[in-house]
This record gives sequence, structure tokens and C-alpha cells, in this order.
Amino acid sequence: MAKVAFLGLGTMGYPMAGHLAAKGHEVTVFNRSPAKAAAWIAQHRGRSAPTPRDAAKGAEFVFACVGNDDDLRLVCTGPDGAFSGMTPGAVFVDHTTVSANITRKLATQAATAGLAFVDAPVSGGQAGAENGQLSIMCGGDPADYARAEPVMASYARICRLIGESGAGQLAKMMNQICIAGLMQGLSEALAFGQKAGLDGEKVVEVISQGAAGSWQMMNRHKTMLADSFDFGFAVDWMRKDLGICLDTADEIGARLPVTALVDQFYKDVQLMGGGRGDTSSLIRRLK
Repeated sequence: MAKVAFLGLGTMGYPMAGHLAAKGHEVTVFNRSPAKAAAWIAQHRGRSAPTPRDAAKGAEFVFACVGNDDDLRLVCTGPDGAFSGMTPGAVFVDHTTVSANITRKLATQAATAGLAFVDAPVSGGQAGAENGQLSIMCGGDPADYARAEPVMASYARICRLIGESGAGQLAKMMNQICIAGLMQGLSEALAFGQKAGLDGEKVVEVISQGAAGSWQMMNRHKTMLADSFDFGFAVDWMRKDLGICLDTADEIGARLPVTALVDQFYKDVQLMGGGRGDTSSLIRRLK
């Protein structure tokens, strides 16, 4: 069992850190809101620290799951950042969805300090985090990944090294591009069926077993038909991720016409007051 730190106890980080504790790892947590850290300690034991630097002291692995590029930069290299508290040879594992550019910069800074850095964004949503069934796509040095993978297995359904530093984030962008298109298609299909007077659940029972089937269809169609959208990844966060995808596409010369369109549809949902609803709320535009 390892001595680990976990930085960020949000919707994903809270249960992920819990799985580490349940597997017997010695866990120290940090969260910007001390009350959230106190609640985690009450549920899982372990200990909390007032800063990322304090949490990282003596840890073999430091995990982070925060909000965006700026949040990650702050917990890594800010005045009380984790890098300044980590022991040379320790591994920083970033589960945040951020740009490949910030990942590569932080990986370089980590290497200069004698630290390892693995970018490891996750997919599977809140349910995947709570059930320990996340898909993890990683970038970094193979030896560093090999050290971290058995610990990440605490909450992983599948974990793979995709390539060098930044490759994990690029793979996560592909994941979000796929989801955007699939969710728009599912929204249109369900709204069409309702307008046509069909029983959506009966239709999905049939078409989900064929070529149209998807995770989104199986796990979100009932709540979408019921106009209930409090079941996972928020629209605000999806727009953040799609912004990263579109910026990166511009940098590398890729074309994302459908992704750009769906991003604007999610903006419509935000303007309707639905920024905190889950991504399946895209159907609200069509009703």
C-alpha cells in the first residue's frame, strides 16, 4: 500500500479518493473548501492538509482532480503548490481535464524538480467514479505510468498509456468530441419520437440492441424523457472541455464542424439557465 495525497474533492475526486482509502492506501486530502475535506475524513478516515504542499509531503503519489488549467497550475506550482512539497522521485498524477499545453509545461517543470508527471484524465462520469469503473487515458513516461497504474486501479475499469506527455489529454478530447455528437443525435431522436407520439422507452428497448446503441442511450434516455437532468457531468464543464477541443483543433489544423455546432447548442442550454444540469439536458433546446 502507498502513501498518497489527493487534491480536489469535487464530484469526481471525492469518491476517487475514497476508493484509494478503501483499498488500504494511506490518504491525505486537500480541498479548497475545508468543510468538504472534513466530510471526507469523517467518512473515510485518513487526514487532511491545509495546502497542496502540506498534503504532498512524504507522499509517493500525488493525485489531482481540479477544475481547469489555472486551478491545476495553482495546486502544482503556486506559493503552496504540491511540487514544492513532493519528495524527488514521487509521481504526480493529474486526473483533471485540461489542455495538452499546460500538461506538457507542468511535466517539464516536474522533471526539472526530479518529479514524475502522468496526465490521466478520466471518463465515466459521477457514476463511474462512485462505482470505481472509470476509463483512464494516460500520457507520460512508461516507467512512471507503470508505477502509478496499480494505484489508479483502485477506481479504474480500464487504464491505458496512450503516449508521451499530453497524449492522455488529447485522448480525452477525442472522448468529449464523440460524446458531443452522440448526445445531440440522441436528443434529436428522443424529441422526434415524442413529437411523433411514440413510447420512447419501448423504442429505445429495441434500437439500443442494434447499431444505434450507446452508453448515453442506455444510461440517460429515461431521465431525458422525464426532463430530469441531475445525473452527472454538468453543461458548464462540458463547454469548458469542448473549448479545449476547439482550441486544440485550431492549433493542429483539425476540423471539428459538428463539435463546434454542439458547443453552441450547449451555450443555448446555459442561456436557458441549465449550466449545472448534466449533458443530456441538450434535449431541452428541442422541446
